[in-house]
Amino acid sequence: MQNSPKRFTITAALPYTNGPVHIGHLAGVYVPADIYSRFQRLQGNDVAFVCGSDEHGVPITIKAKKEGITPQQVVDKYHTIIKESFQEFGITFDNYSRTSAKIHHNTASDFFEKLYEEGKFIEQTTEQFYDQEANQFLADRFIIGTCPKCGFEESYGDQCESCGTSHNATDLINPKSSITGNTPALKETKHWFLPLDKYEPWLKEWIVEGHKKDWKSNVYGQCKSWIDDGLRPRAVTRDLDWGIPVPVEGADGKVLYVWFDAPIGYISATKEWAEKEGKDWEPYWKDVDTKMLHFIGKDNIVFHCIIFPSMLKAEGSYILPENVPANEFLNLEGNKISTSKNWAVWLHEYLQDFPNQQDVLRYVLTANAPETKDNDFTWADFQARNNNELVAVFGNFINRVVVLTNKYYNGIVPKPASLSEVDLKILSELKAYPKVIESSLERYRFREAQAELMNVARLGNKYLADEEPWKKVKTDEERTKTIMYVSLQIAVALAVLSEPFLPFTSTKLKTMLCFSELDIESVWKDISNKDVLIPPAHQIAKGDLLFSKIEDGQVQQQLDKLEATKKSNEMMNSSPEPQKDTIQFDDFTKLDMRVGTILEAEKMAKTKKLLILKVDTGIDVRTIVSGIAESFSPEEVIGKKVTVLVNLAPRALRGVDSEGMILMAEAPDGKLVFLNPDDEKVSNGASIS
Repeated sequence: MQNSPKRFTITAALPYTNGPVHIGHLAGVYVPADIYSRFQRLQGNDVAFVCGSDEHGVPITIKAKKEGITPQQVVDKYHTIIKESFQEFGITFDNYSRTSAKIHHNTASDFFEKLYEEGKFIEQTTEQFYDQEANQFLADRFIIGTCPKCGFEESYGDQCESCGTSHNATDLINPKSSITGNTPALKETKHWFLPLDKYEPWLKEWIVEGHKKDWKSNVYGQCKSWIDDGLRPRAVTRDLDWGIPVPVEGADGKVLYVWFDAPIGYISATKEWAEKEGKDWEPYWKDVDTKMLHFIGKDNIVFHCIIFPSMLKAEGSYILPENVPANEFLNLEGNKISTSKNWAVWLHEYLQDFPNQQDVLRYVLTANAPETKDNDFTWADFQARNNNELVAVFGNFINRVVVLTNKYYNGIVPKPASLSEVDLKILSELKAYPKVIESSLERYRFREAQAELMNVARLGNKYLADEEPWKKVKTDEERTKTIMYVSLQIAVALAVLSEPFLPFTSTKLKTMLCFSELDIESVWKDISNKDVLIPPAHQIAKGDLLFSKIEDGQVQQQLDKLEATKKSNEMMNSSPEPQKDTIQFDDFTKLDMRVGTILEAEKMAKTKKLLILKVDTGIDVRTIVSGIAESFSPEEVIGKKVTVLVNLAPRALRGVDSEGMILMAEAPDGKLVFLNPDDEKVSNGASIS
């Protein structure tokens, strides 16, 4: 345990305000950052946990163009949605700001000017991609091409979303403008660059030699690869009309590059918070005794570990991050989460379908956290973890303890008799758990830490199952009191230890245990240091279920929603079959198509697709074998009027002679539909021409 309070500056990656936040964001960045911040506050430490909306990225302008509105309207809309989603899921930012705020514009401009005046930038006139039809230079995200490293054909100009490699737009193979689809031309333009190559020796010493053992392998490995490949100057300005104007003469039409602007948002968010709280912001960014951490996804590693530290080093008065615990990506039902394809579980929609069940999602995302490799979220696993772990283990233990205490003692904590060897062993094990969980959290192993929390609930469940107070109450009242007393100590520990992971559950449980009346000063440490967490004669409240089962129907509803999204994407990406070879008019006149009515229908044995139909064509009643069984049952087609090609040569199918063909069309969702004559006056045998 830490002996004295420490100061922490904890940042979480600034989300782009071009759409809502989804489970991938929550799992990769915001839940682990919140768990760590809550934990440090429970230790009595001084924490500044900051974040904010990244409102100057090119995705904002792309979204604005698509929706026919201004970038400001886009960021105003999504800033509100994102901020509310974080609040609803209990993400305890001390300040959630935005990069369109005046304090941020001023902070970023001042930062740039200081480096500019001290000669820390180099000016270069370079060739950059220019869309002649759109009459504008193309920022990185307006250029799509083939990644030079992995061959992914839809890589952005600054980063490949497939392999995660960062690069320059001019490195792309077959670049295209995402605005017009044209191949862009190269045109000269002047920009300011941060000479990363000058910081390479220092970065090598700081990262490669200084953080090899304490940084996660994915972070260290990506940084080392960049440094080993040799760093090049990186532009910190862009030719755009949306962003923070470059605050020097001769920079008309240029703004700060979003990856220069955005991380400064952590500083401006801290300043904004400090002003509101009457604090001094500088110790959180300039005191060497402060521990600074950046929680990010793996696609942001290079910016937080190489570019931003180089900026801070160039400025000269800031501390550097002690650690950058980056996670890998979370997939959804086996496929990569995609905002553009709507393949995601959006937080605001989740709460509509699962109201007041924020902790269930927090729990599942932590249990499946992509800490060392990409991981997968499935609705089946979501249901299983809720029902088999939260309900059956955690919830079951608490429900038993609270219900039995109210049943046997009217909710009053009983006075124990002498503690048995079993009791003492249980209480001893309980005291060890805070340090075990703390050890995992300090190493950013959140899955491991949460698993240890659940082991506390398992400890309690096993104790109750072994001791069986519901049986002993009939034969040994004093022993029963001791069992319930020990069980209540475990319940209090769970209320405290669950707070970083399951904050809503923790609050609910503390209410049941009437926590505000307990004499506990530093609750986390008290679990290890105090023999009594909840004393005899303390009154607890009536019980309430902490968790409820997720039913099959709820899961199926989510799967159906994803299936509809999948089909919608397939429809958008599908294109009509190309035209067949040209025929002559005489060829067409040979086709004899008649209106008919299906009189009988049955499935052909041992086939999935075929129905055997009896069709009245007006000239006869004939047998036709049709491959429509996957779209229609026999009962559905009887009585249907259909279009029949009657002069097609008979063909034997599975031993049945098919004497014609029913004409069908395929809907965008892949389902077959009849080409029905709508007019009821059209009789069987009528020709179609």
